[in-house]
Amino acid sequence: MHTLSTQVAGYIEHSSWIRRMFEAGMVLKKKYGQENVYDFSLGNPDLAPPAIVGQALHQIADTATNAFAFGYMPNAGYLDTRKVLAAYLAKEQETPALGPEHLVLTCGAAGGLNGLFRAVLDPGDEVVCPAPYFVEYGFYVENHGGKLCPVPSHPGSYELDLAGIAAALTAKTRVVLINSPNNPTGQVYSGQELEQLGQLLERHSKKTGRPVYLVSDEPYRFLVYDGVQVPPVLPLYAHSVVIGSFSKSLSLAGERVGYVAVNPAMPDCATLLGGLVLTNRILGFVNAPAIGQRLLGAALGHGVDLSVYERRRAAMAAVLDAAEISYVMPKGAFYFFPQVPGTSTDDTAFVKALMDQQVLAVPGSGFGCPGGFRLALCVPEDVILRSGDAFKRAVSAFLA
Repeated sequence: MHTLSTQVAGYIEHSSWIRRMFEAGMVLKKKYGQENVYDFSLGNPDLAPPAIVGQALHQIADTATNAFAFGYMPNAGYLDTRKVLAAYLAKEQETPALGPEHLVLTCGAAGGLNGLFRAVLDPGDEVVCPAPYFVEYGFYVENHGGKLCPVPSHPGSYELDLAGIAAALTAKTRVVLINSPNNPTGQVYSGQELEQLGQLLERHSKKTGRPVYLVSDEPYRFLVYDGVQVPPVLPLYAHSVVIGSFSKSLSLAGERVGYVAVNPAMPDCATLLGGLVLTNRILGFVNAPAIGQRLLGAALGHGVDLSVYERRRAAMAAVLDAAEISYVMPKGAFYFFPQVPGTSTDDTAFVKALMDQQVLAVPGSGFGCPGGFRLALCVPEDVILRSGDAFKRAVSAFLA
């Protein structure tokens, strides 16, 4: 009996490594005790939201006195929230013309990406993205009949391989999708890289007579280190779109509130926005959660304590150095993407060696980049420091 579609059955068989490791962690914690398991598998923010979120919740509860307090609103979201967000993004993206009419509020960045792909992809269209990449991208693209076409980033730096991206572009390319700061590497693409990418897509779009959208997925824009700046994308290319969420910056992952911002300079941007409003509805999202929108309107400009992540990054670097595991220091986000020790590139085998020492990581294969593994810094600093001996034992066992 075929209960599931062939596609979904295949997805389950080759399900997300992130979730598989998370579930393995639950088993280990039952066996050894939670304090004896070092779980770096899931990027689930563990910091408390800023105080203003709690204050805003109280205010929402006190003022929710009519039947329509949490009722339907325009599919693009509350206008007052979009006005506040548009003013914020206009500065962040250095695009003064960006207004509320250029925004659609979505059920997280994931809802925004799915809404965009539904609006612009025809069956067989291609989405090019640098690898490593967030593992769900492939599912999101295939949800709407597209094909994900990863292009490996430069090894050793994870900078964009612009020549590789150029070679991957075809008449079927509809979107180039970037994620900066990147999950899983923590790389932040430079302004020069992005400017060259925009010029490359401009030439390709003119050649094919069909625009390629440059989509920048930016849920980690708020979290960078050492004074690094995340360059704005909108001024660099007319057919650009920025997608983001507040799951990490406000610790509202479960509230599911994000946005799609369309470049005002895009020819016929109103048509794309109309499509996004429609897809937001017909995909079943209807609108971003009402409470999440109200919280965003109140808390925008606030954020979690970034110094906590800075200390965790330093602690993890010390642990990896002591275990003689090589890595590129992340410029942003809350992940490390180290390399498998020794000459092997068998990331699943090394992740198994880590698991034998009660350390949970995610193989790089799950991010389209075998030979590395991801560590999420969503655990207290003392957990990172206490994991040091376990990392050393795993390396010794793996290299034996």
